[in-house]
Amino acid sequence: MASKWPSPKPTRKIFTISLIFLLCIFAYFLGLRQHPSSAVALLRTTPCTTLLNTTTTGAGKPSYFPACGMEYSEYTPCEDTRRSLKFTRHRLIYRERHCPEKEEILKCRVPPPPGYRNPLPWPESRDYAWYLNVPHKSLTVEKAVQNWIIYEGERFRFPGGGTMFPNGADAYIDKIGKLINMKDGSIRTAIDTGCGVGSWGAYLLSRDIVTMSFAPRDTHEAQVQFALERGVPALIGVLSSKRLPYPSSAFDMAHCSRCLIPWPQHDGILLIEVDRVLRPGGYWILSGPPINLKQHWKGWQRTKEDLNSEQLAIERLAKSLCWTKLVEDGDIAIWQKPINHLDCKTNPKNSNNPPFCKAQDPDKAWYTEMQACLTHLPQVSSGKEIAGGKLARWPERLSAIPQRVSRGTVKGVTEETFIHDSELWRKRLSYYRTINNQLSQPGRYRNFLDMNAFLGGFAAALVDDPVWVMNVVPVDVKVNTLGVIYDRGLIGTYQDWCEAMSTYPRTYDFIHADSVFSLYENRCEMEDILLEMDRILRPEGSVIFRENTDILTKIKTITDKLNWSSQIVHSEDGSYRMEKLLFAVKNYWTAPPEHSNQQGSKPT
Repeated sequence: MASKWPSPKPTRKIFTISLIFLLCIFAYFLGLRQHPSSAVALLRTTPCTTLLNTTTTGAGKPSYFPACGMEYSEYTPCEDTRRSLKFTRHRLIYRERHCPEKEEILKCRVPPPPGYRNPLPWPESRDYAWYLNVPHKSLTVEKAVQNWIIYEGERFRFPGGGTMFPNGADAYIDKIGKLINMKDGSIRTAIDTGCGVGSWGAYLLSRDIVTMSFAPRDTHEAQVQFALERGVPALIGVLSSKRLPYPSSAFDMAHCSRCLIPWPQHDGILLIEVDRVLRPGGYWILSGPPINLKQHWKGWQRTKEDLNSEQLAIERLAKSLCWTKLVEDGDIAIWQKPINHLDCKTNPKNSNNPPFCKAQDPDKAWYTEMQACLTHLPQVSSGKEIAGGKLARWPERLSAIPQRVSRGTVKGVTEETFIHDSELWRKRLSYYRTINNQLSQPGRYRNFLDMNAFLGGFAAALVDDPVWVMNVVPVDVKVNTLGVIYDRGLIGTYQDWCEAMSTYPRTYDFIHADSVFSLYENRCEMEDILLEMDRILRPEGSVIFRENTDILTKIKTITDKLNWSSQIVHSEDGSYRMEKLLFAVKNYWTAPPEHSNQQGSKPT
């Protein structure tokens, strides 16, 4: 069918190009004044006519994805509170991931709130965030005496407090550091269940310990969003019926500070899941109910008998997992997982102890049901041997051959593969910095997402920058490498990119997408993946796509409709390879307040 839009005449085309050029110059100086560290930098190095290709498609017909209504400003598709109410409250299943059906997927761009500003740079962002970026004051009232968050006009301030550490996370962590060694590099990865606004993880970063913080989207609205706004790693999540989306033996330390998780219930299955993701010799830290019940029972509005019963149940459960209680000091209790199971006295015939799991993949953790059984550790020949081998201490751990590679448990990944991949990504990052000079500007980007991380080489190459990287291993890949990433002292998660990510809009400053669309070709709609990327990317955030030319051309057609500025460039290996790069920037925009009642556009 012929287009109803007439082809522009040559004179009109010349006039249009001239007008575009003038608009570019005007936009440059306006942007320089209002957003000096933004996508304006791209205009300094990219031809203006290339950028303005995003305004039209076909024969000049405007074609954009419309903005969703303002009620979708914080839309998290798989944790949508309206949809969650359709599911049972038993074991908090309604707070797990429940993604929309295909016909429910929004075909619109999630708007930033009016007045949205680029977050403050790290480390200032640890302590401050713009109020209009996350305009929720409820925690400033509900947690006022606990120093979680304070409203100060146009900014929030985070004093570093928590329910069990009102004097600040630093003092709380110092106390933990007197009970276990946190300075020798043996503890690098941690998980914080029920993280609040992420202060525990935020203050551990200065000690070279990176924390995966998570909490459900519940009545304490936006707690994970606050953590991400501060530049702290976090995901929306809950300990319920499904495994956490992490491999086995991933974390050196697990933490629960008044997280209100019913550990003894349901045959202890929630603490058994912590055991699965905890490394041999790893620590579990519990503060809050029922620890130090003699001092706190009145404030917790529970009886001493009830609290004492809960603590005894936790003690029995931890013992059944072969954990050793190291210490209880004031509000803090610490247990340690055994370094192997050679001397473990767990008896499968004893109903009080969980049996060892039958044949299973302990790293399978995407929509995988939890099991009330103990995950086997690799076999050892003596009681003093660490199951799976001893990990190098941080920072040597980053470049040492990962445990799972040296053991040969990751099919097709050898020591040579690992070394080559590390060298390759150092080279590629160096080239990326020439494409996007803002990658070399400390503070310009903080939250990174690698959508197809493989061995974590991109994140490892960035380790000296003041950034953190969420390394994603898609569930569709043939080789599960997320355990290797954790062996290196990095963090990440599993994800199916045909679904939305368990995170708030405007989470990431920079997204890296290496061969993602090749992987998902013919599996789901390319535009749905790109709309999800638009949802989780901050205004003026950047993306680098790495694909063959044909796929990049299709991607660019859609990013043009998203009103992103983009340009296809050669890869670091030059023009003779089919693999190219698409460098894109999400343009700054906010929806005006008068649009706040519009409904989001949905497919028919």
